[in-house]
Amino acid sequence: MFRLLQRSAGIVAALFASSVGQAQLISRPVPPADAVERGKKQFVIQCGGCHGADARGDDNGPDLVRSVIVLDDEQGSLIGPVLRKGFPNEGMPAFDLSDAQIQDLAAFLRERTQAAINRNAYPLQSLLTGDAKAGAAFFNGAGRCNTCHSATGDLAGLASRFQPAQLQTRFLYPRGGRGGAPPKPTTATVTPRTGPAVSGTLEFIDDFAVGLRDGEGYYRSFPRDAVKVDIQDPLAAHAQLLKQYTDKNMHDVLAYLVTLK
Repeated sequence: MFRLLQRSAGIVAALFASSVGQAQLISRPVPPADAVERGKKQFVIQCGGCHGADARGDDNGPDLVRSVIVLDDEQGSLIGPVLRKGFPNEGMPAFDLSDAQIQDLAAFLRERTQAAINRNAYPLQSLLTGDAKAGAAFFNGAGRCNTCHSATGDLAGLASRFQPAQLQTRFLYPRGGRGGAPPKPTTATVTPRTGPAVSGTLEFIDDFAVGLRDGEGYYRSFPRDAVKVDIQDPLAAHAQLLKQYTDKNMHDVLAYLVTLK
């Protein structure tokens, strides 16, 4: 139904493009619940086949929650013309809808975008759907987390210090080290074609250059094509696990970590 809401006029999906835009969206009045409910029912019937029942899109149509037209719409002012015109060449027919029906659809889509952007309204309990016993088995088994961590050592009392959302962020993306001791730095040893090797804290690396701070605090930079670089990343195991985790693994591990009080 809304196949071109993200494509027309060269629009790019950018709902989260700026914090100002997010604040403006959240500050707008919440649509009336009855209008949202009517719009939801209508959306599921007429639009859900291409955009999913929650407007998040699927293989047949784009995610409308990230549509700039939906973001900027006011009670159907932008959505209405698109619906009534349609884009037959793109598989979206024109719809003969009343003003009231369009406003209800707009109310539903506004509720969807506000819910997506307002993180404070996200029900944290929805995170805790995993199996703690399965999480412990993964921690001590396939995940090999226990080779570096201990439930009675460095992780003791972890759940008393962090909320579930913080725990999830910390075990998936631990490099930030927020709310606790910062992780050990990534170090590197750079070996030039001639001359001694230099070791230190890795400060920068890309396809062209590598920079590190040596033991005396001096910054040293080298062209990548002239040196051999050996990187020692204490969080390499976490990065590797990100490629292996299933959704179940992540929920199970979180459920286990929440028990470490």
